Order: sequence, then structure tokens, then C-alpha cells
Amino acid sequence: MGKRFKKVICMDSNPATNDAIQLSDLRLTLHSDAGAVDILNGIDLNVASGETLGVVGPSGSGKTSLLMVMAGLEPATSGDVRIAGQPFQGLDEDALARFRRDQIGIVFQSFHLVPTMTALENVALPMEFAGRDGAFEKAEAELRAVGLADRLAHYPGQLSGGEQQRVALARAFVTEPAILLADEPTGSLDGDTGEAVIELLFDLQKRRNTTLVLVTHAPALAERCGRILSLADGRIFSDQQGGRTNA
Repeated sequence: MGKRFKKVICMDSNPATNDAIQLSDLRLTLHSDAGAVDILNGIDLNVASGETLGVVGPSGSGKTSLLMVMAGLEPATSGDVRIAGQPFQGLDEDALARFRRDQIGIVFQSFHLVPTMTALENVALPMEFAGRDGAFEKAEAELRAVGLADRLAHYPGQLSGGEQQRVALARAFVTEPAILLADEPTGSLDGDTGEAVIELLFDLQKRRNTTLVLVTHAPALAERCGRILSLADGRIFSDQQGGRTNA
């Protein structure tokens, strides 16, 4: 059966819903010397708990900006944003940072590891910020889960690109977030290394039933998700089933 267009309109902001992400009439306008630029233009979207969503579209379509709004790193100009049941409206920067620390894992194309910290210290950092007990024990377990048990004391400069992204994955999962946001996580890796990282990413997501939003330029990678969202000019162009069954 061929894929059919299905745009999802999010009007229900009831926190009791099973949706991990709820966006309603989301708009983002940024200002520059050249004037106002409309980045997101009325996005309506629900993402269910445990769902995997691939986000594709040409450069400038709003993919990364959408992820930044979901993470609370870029405030929406208007519209409703509710993540893991928490409305973002009215939250200040400190409250958003605490929420992000506890509920959202983020993986970028650039690894964003602290160069003066070991792999173990990098992964333990979110746990320490949260004041949780057993930060280093949990960090070691996460590094073992991504195959880096023999790299605990290595600094980022002593690790390959693939190993650094594995550390970034371990750090993203160490607080057991409800939602993982990944922005071109293999963009700076070669093909084989990138494929290994993606296999690991989906394995961790499946085992922990984490809601995953994956921004990518690669249609084949988006097909690994259960659902594919295509953006164009800051709008949803299509919303369709991907190649993976979320089970």
C-alpha cells in the first residue's frame, strides 16, 4: 500500500494524553538587520510517547529550529508548546534548563564534549548537575552500554569521532530522559561509523522506549523511523508512515 498524506492537527493540550510532544499553531520569527524572518509558520504536531519521528526537508526549511523549540532552547514567537506534559509558556530560562536536564536528551552533529573532562566525567556531568546519587556509577554503566568500557579515562581528543558520538549518546541517555532530540547525529562521521552510531541510537531508544525526534538530510535514515515529517518553508509538507514499526 502506498504512503498517504496525513497531516496531524494538534488541538488537544490535555496533559493526560499519551503524547510526549504537542505543538499547536507553533510560529517562530527571528529578527536580523535585514528584518523579520518567519522560520516556522503554524506547525501543528503530536508525537506519541515512545514514537520515532524522522524530520526531513531542504536546508532552511526549519528542521533544526523546530528541534530547538522542542528543547526549549529557542522560545516560540507564538503558539502552544507542551513537552512531556509540561507547557513551556511562562517558564523562565532556569526552569527550562531544569526541565531539559531531567526530561530531554540532545545529540548534535558536533559532539559538544568538554575537552578537559574524561569520557566518564562528561557522561556523569548531567547527573551531577541534577544532584543525583551514583553519578559516576551510572555514567560507567552507560559507557559500557555503548561499547566504551575501555575508554572511561580517555579525553575527547584521545577518541575517534565515532567514539566521541558514542560518549555523547551515553550522556544523552544517562538521565533516562523521556525524549531524545537528535540533530544530524552522523553528519560529521564517515558512512560505516555513522551506521554503527545509528544502530546504537535505535537500539537504546527501543530498549528504553524513549520518544525520538531525528533531524536528518538523509531520506534513508529517516525511513528507519516509524514516521517521517517533511518540512518546507517552515510548514509541514507531509506526515507519513516510515519504514519502522514502533512496537
